[in-house]
Amino acid sequence: MQRVFGGQVAGQALVAAGRTVPTDRAVHSLHAYFLRPGDPRVPIRYQVDRIRDGRSFTTRRVVAVQHDKAIFNLSASFQTVEQPVIEHAVPMPEVPDPESLPDFGELIADVSDQLGAWARLPRPIDRRHVANPLARQRLGPGDATTTRVWMRADGLLPDDALVNVCALTFASDMTLLDAALAREGMTWGLDPVAGASLDHAMWFHRPFRADEWFLYEADSPSASGGRALCTGRIWSRDGQLLATVVQEGLVRRAR
Repeated sequence: MQRVFGGQVAGQALVAAGRTVPTDRAVHSLHAYFLRPGDPRVPIRYQVDRIRDGRSFTTRRVVAVQHDKAIFNLSASFQTVEQPVIEHAVPMPEVPDPESLPDFGELIADVSDQLGAWARLPRPIDRRHVANPLARQRLGPGDATTTRVWMRADGLLPDDALVNVCALTFASDMTLLDAALAREGMTWGLDPVAGASLDHAMWFHRPFRADEWFLYEADSPSASGGRALCTGRIWSRDGQLLATVVQEGLVRRAR
C-alpha cells in the first residue's frame, strides 16, 4: 500500500483518546482532518491533549505524528450516561438480509485481475453490498442516490465499548466515498479516478457491537472543485440508528 488506510488512523487515534477518559464516559462525537498520507513502513505516534474534564463531558485532542510531522488531527467528546428527555431516530430502509448477499471476495472475483494487489489485501471488515457497485450505471435525476452495505468486524471483538466504537470508526471510512462515484456510474479501480479522505466526522447515538451486522447507507449531496461531500447513516440489524457520518473526500483523475 502507498499510504495507511485513513480509518485505521482514525480508529487508533480514538483508542488513544479514550484510554485517557474514565470508563463511565462514552464517546458521542469526533471530528478529524487527514493532513498527510500515512507511511505504512513507519510507526505512528499518537499525542493526546486533555482539553477538558467537565461534570458531564470530556474533550480530547489527538495528533498522529510520523517523521516528526502531523499526519492526522482528531477532536473527540465523551459524555456520562444520561436519561433522555426526547428520543427519536430515522427508520432503517428495507434491504435484503446480509446472508443472502455475496461477500466482497465473491463480488469482485470476475475483476480481481484488473484490481491487482488491492483485491488480495486482508479484509478485517466483512461487507455485503446490497447493490453491485461494479455495475457502474450512471444515475438519472429521479434515481435513488444511496449506496447500502452490510458490514461487521470479521471476528469476535472483546466486551469493550471503546474497542467496538473504534472498529466502527475504522469501517466508516470504507465505501463512504463510493456514493460520490455511484452518482456518476463509476467505481474505484475500474475507472481512472483516485480518492482520499480530507475530513471525517461521526456522531454515535446508541451502544452497539461492531462484530454484529450493521447497515451502512451513504449518499453524496454535492461534488465540486475536486471534492465530494458524502453523508452516511449506520443502523443495527434490528433497526436501531447507531451513528451518523459526514466526510469530504478528494476525487481526482488517477495518474
